[in-house]
Amino acid sequence: MTQAIPKQVTFEEFADWLPENSGVRYELHNGDIVEMVQPVGEHEGVKGFLARKVTVEFDRLDLPYFMPNQVIVRPPEKDSGYFPDVLVLNRANLANEKLWQKQSIVSLGASIPLVIEIVSTNWRDDYYLKYADYEEMGIPEYWIVDYAALGGRNFIGNPKQPTISVCNLVDGEYQISRFRESDACGGKQRIVSQTFPELNLTPNQIFQAGLV
Repeated sequence: MTQAIPKQVTFEEFADWLPENSGVRYELHNGDIVEMVQPVGEHEGVKGFLARKVTVEFDRLDLPYFMPNQVIVRPPEKDSGYFPDVLVLNRANLANEKLWQKQSIVSLGASIPLVIEIVSTNWRDDYYLKYADYEEMGIPEYWIVDYAALGGRNFIGNPKQPTISVCNLVDGEYQISRFRESDACGGKQRIVSQTFPELNLTPNQIFQAGLV
């Protein structure tokens, strides 16, 4: 769920305004400052699980990747800025990011091997807005994790069901593979990741990660 603050601003104004240590997370969506409402426990359980699994994978492969805490992803030439749920950065490309040292802002797809958004009630942001911007930026892999089946039926089926959409960049466009519990393997099919081809993770493991 999100709440928009009714004032159009540029990205530069947003970056200067962004409060530090406020306990509230904000994003900029096409010039609108949006207050991100505190996510529920299940959302955070899924987020923590995915972050741990992905970190283990790039550590195992000794890749120059890391997972930052507070970094703004800015689509170039747009008044938008996002704080993804899970963001993997390529340390080797950060020298090419003009705003990295001063403001922890990244704008190049080559800096972001993988980005993951975990769907909340503002599902249109993940399936439409961020999908288009991450694709245009050239981010190689984007996961939309809809563990609570909140998205539109054209994305997660009718009737709705928990779905993980893995979007891999092919010739400048995302090709989508969807993974569900209702798949032939009953949710035990391994998710195919272009960035981490040996990642051993199933939809059911992710769907159950937020449960107490």
